[in-house]
Amino acid sequence: MAEATEATEATGAAGAGVRRGRVVEGVRAYGLIAGMWIRSTMAYRTSFALTTFGNFAMTALDFVAILLMFSRVDALGGWSLPEVAFLYGLSAVSFGLADLAIGSMERLGRRVRDGTLDTLLVRPVPVLAQVAADRFGLRRLGRVVQGLLVLGYALAVVDVDWTAAKLLLVPVALLSGAGIFCAVFVAAAAFQFVAQDASEVSNAFTYGGTTMLQYPPAVFALDLVRGATFVVPLAFVNWLPASFVLERPYPLDLPGWVAFTPPLVAAACCALAGLAWRAGLRSYRSTGS
Repeated sequence: MAEATEATEATGAAGAGVRRGRVVEGVRAYGLIAGMWIRSTMAYRTSFALTTFGNFAMTALDFVAILLMFSRVDALGGWSLPEVAFLYGLSAVSFGLADLAIGSMERLGRRVRDGTLDTLLVRPVPVLAQVAADRFGLRRLGRVVQGLLVLGYALAVVDVDWTAAKLLLVPVALLSGAGIFCAVFVAAAAFQFVAQDASEVSNAFTYGGTTMLQYPPAVFALDLVRGATFVVPLAFVNWLPASFVLERPYPLDLPGWVAFTPPLVAAACCALAGLAWRAGLRSYRSTGS
């Protein structure tokens, strides 16, 4: 019995070691592929500067639309301009970091349709790392910078009684929000294995999700708020942390402690997205060409 127990423990330890090795290998491969694309991008610095500025300007139009709204009203859903800017900054930076890291996942459907995914399967590198780093778009930094500028403005002008918990929650929310959006990107890519041509459905939860989060939950129907909280938990990106920081009523009358759960939600989302990715990859059938 003791020998069987020891053998089981040894097998489990070996399996855990293999999984850790795969994660390390994937991170290393991601870094090498992303670095290759960054060097390629920086070979044309003027083009990089122009495309980055274009990315910055295009995303800035979203906040310009909010400014135009506030030129006609004093509050939106009971939230002032600095408070909405705080929501916008949290959402924009979180999504920008996720889009910068693995925004290339949205191209998976095209690879599945034309069969080029087969070339990734024969390489001794995790497929997820290859797809995520493929054509790494450093120009997406424009979105992150634009979000940081709006967030900086909001932090400078919003009326908040800052405490240590509130100060700590801001960077935690940004990182957790990026993790949640990364999970959405991966889960949406896994769906492409089945749908093959459903990029717009994926965009509804990624780009559409961050656009929704730029506005207070009070302006949306309760069913939509419930879906963004309990189905696709985008509310944990900014609505709930911002409610604590700004001392606003919580959506759906949730308890106050949920504002500190975004890291747990992000970890759970990433785990579920990983399971969805593995299931989708196992279901993949080559084009045969």
